[in-house]
Amino acid sequence: MALSMQEVPVPDCRPPLASPSRPRHALPPGACDAHCHVFGPGDVFPYAEGRSYTPPDASFTSMAALHAHLGIGRAVVVQANCHGSDHRALLDALARSEGRYRGVALLGADATAASVKALHEGGVRAARFNFVPHLGGAPEPAVFDHVVKLIAPLGWHLCLHVDGAMLPELLPRLLTLPVPFVVDHMGRLKAADGLDSPAMRALLSLADVGQAWVKVSGIDRIAAGRRPFVEGIPFVRALVEALPDRTLWGTDWPHPNVAGDMPDDGELVDTFFEACPDAGLRQRVLVDNPARLYGFQ
Repeated sequence: MALSMQEVPVPDCRPPLASPSRPRHALPPGACDAHCHVFGPGDVFPYAEGRSYTPPDASFTSMAALHAHLGIGRAVVVQANCHGSDHRALLDALARSEGRYRGVALLGADATAASVKALHEGGVRAARFNFVPHLGGAPEPAVFDHVVKLIAPLGWHLCLHVDGAMLPELLPRLLTLPVPFVVDHMGRLKAADGLDSPAMRALLSLADVGQAWVKVSGIDRIAAGRRPFVEGIPFVRALVEALPDRTLWGTDWPHPNVAGDMPDDGELVDTFFEACPDAGLRQRVLVDNPARLYGFQ
C-alpha cells in the first residue's frame, strides 16, 4: 500500500546535484555505471523501518535521465540499506531498464533458494554485505556462509562494502570463498594515508587472486571531500593498472551520506578519464569487464 504524504519520512541526507555537468569526454558505447542506487519513491516503495538513514527519493526515471545525460548505456543497481531486504524498488528499476541494468541484492538469514531464484529471474546477479559500522557492521558468519551457499549455484558474486583498515584481516577469509567478490568503493581507502598504506597494499595484492575484483567508485569518499577529488586519482590509476581485467567503475549516484562536496557526475566521468588515459584500458573497465561479470549482451 502506498504511504500518504504525511507518512513519507523526511530525508536526513542531501540529494544529488539537480543539474550535473555534461562530461567533456565521450564514454564508449555500452559503458556501464557499475554502482548506483534507486531510492523509493517513498510513497510507492517505502523505506525500511530499521534503516540507518533516510535518503531523498531517487527514482528510476531520474537515474535513467542521468545515464542518458552522461552517455552511459548500462548500469548495476545496488540495493541500499534504506530499503533493507525489500527489493521491490530494485526489481522495478531492472524491469523498466529492459535488460540494460543488473542488480545487487541485500540478503539475510531469511533468504531461501526460491527467493534468490526469483531475484535472479528479475536481473539480480550479486549479493552485497556491508561491513562498515555506519551501516550495521560485519554480518554474522553464519548468515554470510548461508548467503554464499545460496548464490554460488546461480553464478553470482559478492559485493563487499568494507573499510580499508579491515582488508588485511578479511583477506584470508575472502580467499577461501567459492564465488568471486568485488571490493566496493576501493575499500574506502583514505587518500591521506598514501599509496603505500596497508589497505592499499591489500587491495593491490588482489591482482594475484583471480576471483577478486575492485570497484573504483566513491572517489569522493577516499579524497579530502573537495571536488573534483583529484587526491583519489593516483589510487584509481594504480588499481586499474594492477587489475585491468577485474576493475569496474561507477558513479555511486545519488551519493548517499556524503560528508563533503556533493559529487558532480559529469566531473566524475572526466576524473576517470584523467586517471585512466589509455583508451584500451577504459574500454575494459567501462564495457568489457562489467559485461563479463554481469552477463550483459
